[in-house]
Amino acid sequence: MTQMATKLVIITEKVLLPKVTKIIQAAGATGYTVMDAGGVGSRNTPSPGRPIVSDTYSNIKIEVITASEDVARTIAKQVADKYFDNFSGIIHIGRVEVLYAHSL
Repeated sequence: MTQMATKLVIITEKVLLPKVTKIIQAAGATGYTVMDAGGVGSRNTPSPGRPIVSDTYSNIKIEVITASEDVARTIAKQVADKYFDNFSGIIHIGRVEVLYAHSL
């Protein structure tokens, strides 16, 4: 059986991970997934995949799947408003079909 849900993707600097996950949890999302991320952004500057000394300045991708589009939009707005003036990042939201969801 499948069900429709909202997928929120936040790509930003790793240093923000504790702050962003706190927003996610406070908004009522039941979970999230974090992955290392790299690539080229709007500034045409490649992000470092793994710096030699520290990975503090590397990028991450955080995915949240929630039954509530409002929860996803609340998280997106709070993260963008609080951090994207001073840190790099992009957020996108879309509808997804979820298979075998335990709980959303």
